[in-house]
Amino acid sequence: MLLVNEITYEFRDGLRVVDVAAKAKPGADLFIVNGHPVSSSFILEDGDSCWLIRKGEQPTADELERLLYARHSPGVHDKVKKASVGIMGLGGLGSPVAVALARVGVGHLLLADFDVVEPSNLNRQQYFIDQIGEKKTQALKYNLGRINPYLRIETVNVVLTEESIPALFNGVDVLAECFDGAEMKAAALRCALGPLKGKCFVGASGMAGFADSNMICTRKIRDRVYLVGDGETEARPGQGLMAPRVGIAAHHQANQILRLLLEVA
Repeated sequence: MLLVNEITYEFRDGLRVVDVAAKAKPGADLFIVNGHPVSSSFILEDGDSCWLIRKGEQPTADELERLLYARHSPGVHDKVKKASVGIMGLGGLGSPVAVALARVGVGHLLLADFDVVEPSNLNRQQYFIDQIGEKKTQALKYNLGRINPYLRIETVNVVLTEESIPALFNGVDVLAECFDGAEMKAAALRCALGPLKGKCFVGASGMAGFADSNMICTRKIRDRVYLVGDGETEARPGQGLMAPRVGIAAHHQANQILRLLLEVA
């Protein structure tokens, strides 16, 4: 038997993907078998799982779920979709971290920032020129909804403090520190080592300029507490925050968050 878009079909020798698509989803032009894209002439084997998609057609929640299952494997996706991640700061780090986690399918994102989108943000942050002046929480929630409209996204439009962080983020599985300023980075880390001790935490320090990409790394500093960056290249005149290197650090953070959710870190 075959599983085609989670419906069983009878198997026969020599059956091609295009033959199944003609009956199961006419007009399909994207074919995934056992998690991998294949051509329409791909010959199926008994027990294969197939997903048939029409390009340009927005998938339903169930169809998108099946696609994520196909790409990630059920065991991985089950954990990811049940997870909750809090992101403190939605700038050059926090906005790409949120985008990466939305694409992975993390089921609940708690986004916190008090600021609005400014022209100076557009060199490295995941916003658009027509969103200048909007609250970052509102703008990013909209952008993430265009990627995956079926996620649960909550926003917090306040100035975070060392006193408010523990209560606001106590319910998440992993907390991402994505602040710009050293003072709040330190405050968030103190929360992770104090009132939120035992909570998974991924912070960042040192990703300015255009130095060697490979200087940026992920370091474990305590149980369930990680820091990303090179630890030294802060923003200063002649060494600004630029999309490539900040993006590398952000994706280090997102990957470490995923590792923690999957319990492989």
